[in-house]
Amino acid sequence: MTYVDGFLLAVPKANVEAYKEMARTAGAVWKKHGAIDYVECIGDDVPYGELTSFPRAVQAKEDEIVIFAWITYESRARRDEIVAKVMEDERLKGDDWKDVFDGKRMIFGGFQAFLEL
Repeated sequence: MTYVDGFLLAVPKANVEAYKEMARTAGAVWKKHGAIDYVECIGDDVPYGELTSFPRAVQAKEDEIVIFAWITYESRARRDEIVAKVMEDERLKGDDWKDVFDGKRMIFGGFQAFLEL
């Protein structure tokens, strides 16, 4: 079964194009180092729920859009190898992302797949 890193974040609508450019670069880096898939999605039907919701989870403001993303790997061990290489890749060094979205509100984690149909 594969291993998946999942991400949820809020991006100001004014920064969506900059985020897309950043995601294209990041995706190329992850794929170069061995990720199976790199997927970024813009929220299209993500209402602000009364108690819980994707927008609430990242404290999205009215002028922000929710991004849902994931990266898949062959295994947890392979993910750890790939992430180590990604973190050393010069294309992702620096703090440019800080101008695009608030990383403090990003939710992320690693998941072991248990069902793949």
